[in-house]
Amino acid sequence: MLRTLTLILALSTGAAAAQEVSTSVVLKERLVSADAVITLSDLFDITGEAGDTQLARAPAPGRAISLDPDYVRNAAAREGFHWANAGGVLRVTVEREARTVSASDISDLVQEALYVETGHAYAVNLSNMRQDLFAPADALGGPELISFDHDASSNLFRAQIAAYPGGEPLTVSGRAQRVTNVPVLNRTIARGETITAADVDWVRLPESQVRGEILLAEADLVGMSAKRALSPERPLRSFDVEPPIVVERGELVSLVYQVGPLMLSAQARALENGGEGQFIRFLNLQSNRTVEAWVEAPGRASVLGGRSAARPSES
Repeated sequence: MLRTLTLILALSTGAAAAQEVSTSVVLKERLVSADAVITLSDLFDITGEAGDTQLARAPAPGRAISLDPDYVRNAAAREGFHWANAGGVLRVTVEREARTVSASDISDLVQEALYVETGHAYAVNLSNMRQDLFAPADALGGPELISFDHDASSNLFRAQIAAYPGGEPLTVSGRAQRVTNVPVLNRTIARGETITAADVDWVRLPESQVRGEILLAEADLVGMSAKRALSPERPLRSFDVEPPIVVERGELVSLVYQVGPLMLSAQARALENGGEGQFIRFLNLQSNRTVEAWVEAPGRASVLGGRSAARPSES
């Protein structure tokens, strides 16, 4: 009987000693695996060979897997570490680190493929805008287009895209619409204010919304004057702007008549405001007749042969 008690005491003392030499550990705040396997070092601050102890295969990039707490505790204990699970964790959930290929990245790939195929710019709308792809964090190379099919009559497309070279392709689909780059203002422009290059931004509009009067070139805006208050981020039409006024109504100007080599000059009064290059009405003070002439510069206008429209003065 004495020998039995001695043996039990010895075993208890040995177990207690084993517990004393084990190192207590706690779970990391965020459990992430950087590669294809989950190790003790992914869960705890354990280094060296013990930290390299493999627990399970990691999930696919961007996904998560759950491990049984008892399994994790026993694996740690075999390496001399004690996890008490004081928080009562029911499942140990581990994420696989990944590089995200967003829906925006996917749209860019499709837009590039459409431009190469057709030579035109397109706006792309994916059927599922929340459809992201994930690549391993250490994968080399970016996303690539595996296959692409586009129906120009319906504007529908279907493509297979891999998040990285050699990755499992994902099938995406959607609609692509041809667009045109249109200049817009980036701030409100007051009536009579001159538009500068710094005031111009660009937006893409579906071609079906681009009517004939919409201005498409930056040169059609820069240097022009607003005929009315103009709002930002909206396409501008040809009748929204005009050349800056350089000759005001009632102003006296030098009116030059030119027919072939013959050139005459007379004083005239502007009957309306005019910008450089505009064709407006003037009153010739010598003949008291109204003529239409081109505004060349401040204080100067010209009537070219065949372009004037002389008519009786309106008194």
